[in-house]
Amino acid sequence: MSTPISPLADRVVAVREKAEAKTVSGLYLPDTAKEKPAYATVEAVGPDVKHIKKGDRVVFKEYTTTELKINDVEYLVVREEDVLAKIN
Repeated sequence: MSTPISPLADRVVAVREKAEAKTVSGLYLPDTAKEKPAYATVEAVGPDVKHIKKGDRVVFKEYTTTELKINDVEYLVVREEDVLAKIN
């Protein structure tokens, strides 16, 4: 997927992964009970980003993102310093 957003400086554009719809015990959760996951897949990186690349799965600080919805896809713009870890 190519992203319609080109991040600047140390920004990362990512797409949040879907919340689980079913619990471990098999119960289905309604949309209002689902917790937004604090991890996403990186779609694009700015020129000053050093430790993250496109395709990485990352964990980020929840309340430091900018959310944009373009063509029914919700993108997150996150500063590299607000990315806490990469998921292997």
